[in-house]
Amino acid sequence: MENYGPWHSTYLAIYFTLTALHALHVIGGALVIGWIWGPGAKMWQTDPERFTNRVEVSGLFWHFVDLVWIFLFPVLYLL
Repeated sequence: MENYGPWHSTYLAIYFTLTALHALHVIGGALVIGWIWGPGAKMWQTDPERFTNRVEVSGLFWHFVDLVWIFLFPVLYLL
């Protein structure tokens, strides 16, 4: 297993890079959703229109990450 790293081949370098970037985006999206459920929920009382906009934008980002993964998974794991 020690031969399987990003330095071993171009494919593995791309594989690890794209997987890491996807993981960073998932973590970022999870943090934003966690903020909306926690401290950001107070905004519903003071400015519901702004809160609704933030929920919609975070939902769009999360679906974008899902859509990218739908294309990355077959390319990285099935080809």
